[in-house]
Amino acid sequence: MQDAKDRLIVGLDVPTVDRAAAIVSTLGDAVGFYKIGYQLAFAGGLEFARDLVADGKRVFLDMKLLDIDNTVARGVENIAGMNVSMLTVHAYPKAMRAAVDAARGSSLCLLGVTVLTSMDESDLAEAGYATDPASLVARRARQAVDAGMGGIVCSAAESQTVRAIAGPDKAVVTPGIRPHGADHGDQKRVVTPADALRSGSSHLVVARPIVAADDPLGAATAILSEMSDAMAETST
Repeated sequence: MQDAKDRLIVGLDVPTVDRAAAIVSTLGDAVGFYKIGYQLAFAGGLEFARDLVADGKRVFLDMKLLDIDNTVARGVENIAGMNVSMLTVHAYPKAMRAAVDAARGSSLCLLGVTVLTSMDESDLAEAGYATDPASLVARRARQAVDAGMGGIVCSAAESQTVRAIAGPDKAVVTPGIRPHGADHGDQKRVVTPADALRSGSSHLVVARPIVAADDPLGAATAILSEMSDAMAETST
């Protein structure tokens, strides 16, 4: 399962560092990659990210940066110094170009966030976008590639289109992953782990189906097994 382990990112969407540390301890060596977003970041999660890196884990900081160029650049410079593996930036061209320039020479993989998986066409219309999610995802994916980003975040429902735009070497990171029978929660564009990999996703972000499970290790192991089976299918 080593390859699957490298491609599963467990979202530590929990309120405290103590809770996050307990999940990491429970998952042990089965999981090697974790996402830290706003909820945990503002409760001591940035220091916890440094601890995870020091313990040999990989970390994806889901900060979705968007600001004036200088502010984005200075933030990316400091984040690159944390030795985390991935960082999200909203896929606006100026912000992405500033981030790419600031990360140059580091190993930080910058990911352009296209359209949040909690949004559908009616949500985009309410926000003032006269387009559908798939079209906006494709446009922002092309802009991310043009800006030199390391990868793209999208729903797995769009990962096949994004993979065609991004080519074989870019990361295509897909949240909103739900195993068969799992509650969708507030996600509107969701896909199973196997279908996401078959569609071209390189990394899968799974939070609630693991961290809120009665048996987080069992849930993670089942997802890894499904991923491994799908990867074996696509490699033949």
